[in-house]
Amino acid sequence: MEFTEAYKQTGPCCFSPNSRYVAVANDYRLVIRDTFSFQVVQLFSCLDKISYIEWALDSEYILCGLYKKPMIQAWSLTQPEWTCKIDEGPAGVSYARWSPDSRHILTTSEFQLRLTVWSLLNTACVHVQWPKHGSKGVSFNQDGKFAAICTRRDCKDYVNLLSCQSWEIMGSFAVDTLDLADLEWSPDDSSIVVWDSPLEYKVLIYSPDGRCLFKYQAYECGLGVKTVSWSPCGQFLAIGSYDQMLRVLNHLTWKTFAEFLHLSTVRAPCCAAIFKEIDEPLQLDMSELSLDDNFMPSNYDASEGYISVRYEVMELPVAFPFQKPPADKPNPKQGVGLLAWSKDSQYICTRNDSMPTALWIWDMQRLKVATILVQKEPIRAAVWDPTCTRLLLCTGSSHLYMWTPSGAFCVCNPLPGFSITDLKWNIDGSCLLLKDKDAFCCATVPPLPESSDYSSDD
Repeated sequence: MEFTEAYKQTGPCCFSPNSRYVAVANDYRLVIRDTFSFQVVQLFSCLDKISYIEWALDSEYILCGLYKKPMIQAWSLTQPEWTCKIDEGPAGVSYARWSPDSRHILTTSEFQLRLTVWSLLNTACVHVQWPKHGSKGVSFNQDGKFAAICTRRDCKDYVNLLSCQSWEIMGSFAVDTLDLADLEWSPDDSSIVVWDSPLEYKVLIYSPDGRCLFKYQAYECGLGVKTVSWSPCGQFLAIGSYDQMLRVLNHLTWKTFAEFLHLSTVRAPCCAAIFKEIDEPLQLDMSELSLDDNFMPSNYDASEGYISVRYEVMELPVAFPFQKPPADKPNPKQGVGLLAWSKDSQYICTRNDSMPTALWIWDMQRLKVATILVQKEPIRAAVWDPTCTRLLLCTGSSHLYMWTPSGAFCVCNPLPGFSITDLKWNIDGSCLLLKDKDAFCCATVPPLPESSDYSSDD
């Protein structure tokens, strides 16, 4: 892997959908860099500090959320002189998103009073009253022709289906939830999954015409659903719950065909490979070298030498660090808080928030755990390569951690003082964006060979 130099950032950073650009928020300035040369190709000045950025799907436009103002500003890369400002006045703006056609912006007002569709082609706008959420509760189908929007009126939750061409309401139906948390179209556009708040375990599958296809409730009298995700192939629906279990439903009968429990201690006859991150001091004699302090890398300790890390394969039984959440505080850190599918839908990775240093990788063909990665620090993010079966994760250290079906290994970031707190792939899987607290860099990732014989060393 090759790393770029570090660049300053004070907010969100993201690749454009065509992977040609990376957008970076730097206070009130929006910096657009070329992903090949990392030269600045556009610089836009906003009216306040940037809280949120999002690219249009065609990569020609980009919006900036200035939520402290509150307003939205949009910019064009092909027409730098063009500008757009959206201000809802006293209603305010709590969130904004692009429509799939890249020519409309959907904004949600403060206190969820209304959702407004703004056209960039003319001055027309369409209002949807009483959206349920600000940043959630809106999902577009795969071809971008329809939008499903959650609303609430008369103490009941509804799903409205809107045409993304005319923005007229094509249909509306009530859903059987006490307090709807979110919804998502299936990858094949045949159904919509809706799930309730954590106070009520309820997952509902609806057809686009409003028929309830299935109602799933694993248990009662306990905190319920925490994460929900469709597999890319559309055949599986994964549900992570507060009871520390991952349940997978199939799309034919909507029955549960797999239940995975995150155990605090793994014993035989489990045949999963368990990799644990360990330090590996390298004793280097630098006493006769004349080096200034700026030369020393960030992970050099004078008393111990240069610190490298690697994975070590553990023998069973293995106990994982477990954190019991306090009973008197809301939003307990327990249950499946991270859930992500691999591109081919064969693997799914999860993190039980009660054991934040362990990442579980489940094999959906064999219906068992394939690998467990045990880190020294809590896992901040884990993302799958969009082109192959490769998983990368970070823990806030200077290292990247990578897993493939052939093994796991660690990569050290050579930038001094750079702690990786978040990471994102570009769409073709050739480049990674790595974020620190006030800086970012990118790393080129070589494609996986046909036969990957990685070792667990650096």
